[in-house]
Amino acid sequence: MFIADDVLMFPFKSILSICREIHNAALQEIASESDAIRAELSRLYLALEAGTLTDQEFDARERALLDRMDEIDQRGLLDDDDEESEEEFEEEHEYASTDAESAP
Repeated sequence: MFIADDVLMFPFKSILSICREIHNAALQEIASESDAIRAELSRLYLALEAGTLTDQEFDARERALLDRMDEIDQRGLLDDDDEESEEEFEEEHEYASTDAESAP
C-alpha cells in the first residue's frame, strides 16, 4: 500500500520540489538586488562627500534607489535582518550627509 502511495504522489512531490527551488532562487535574486542597491547608495554618499555629485543629482539618484528598496520591502520579501541593516545604513549615512552639508 505504501509503495502505491509513493508512486501516486511522486508527480505532485516533484512539482512541489521544483516550485520550492524556484521560490528560493527568486528570494536569492531579490536579496542580491537589495545588496546592490545598498552598495550603490554607499557609492553615492562617497561621491557626495568627495564633491563629485551635486546635491540635486544626489537627491534624485538616492530617491530612485530608496524607492526601489521600498518596492522590495512592500512586497514583503526582505528578511528582518535586511530591514535592520537598511535602517542602520540609512542612519549611519544620514549623519555623514548632515556633516557634509554643515561643512563650509
